[in-house]
Amino acid sequence: MPDISLIEADGTVHGFEAPDSVSVMQAATGYGVPGILAECGGSAMCATCHVIVDDQWIDRLPAPLARELELLECTASERQPGSRLSCQIQLNPALQGLVLRLPERQV
Repeated sequence: MPDISLIEADGTVHGFEAPDSVSVMQAATGYGVPGILAECGGSAMCATCHVIVDDQWIDRLPAPLARELELLECTASERQPGSRLSCQIQLNPALQGLVLRLPERQV
């Protein structure tokens, strides 16, 4: 079970374990982490599950698909080099220790 740390814009850290094969969005909303709205429920149709992947983890994730890149152009908070949609990051043992930051706002 991967350990994940989500850091809010104010520095509050939410750490939790999550099962393999679920998305970061599913895990975070399931654990009640504030700041991920996930208005489309994970179907990659909005950008309200925007997260910023910590620099040390960017290259460990699969590259985003075209649809995700398109949606990242519509984020409420400024897009960063590590910006991703949390619904598109599937957890697996290789991501144990993953660190993500939440943007200041999603809408």
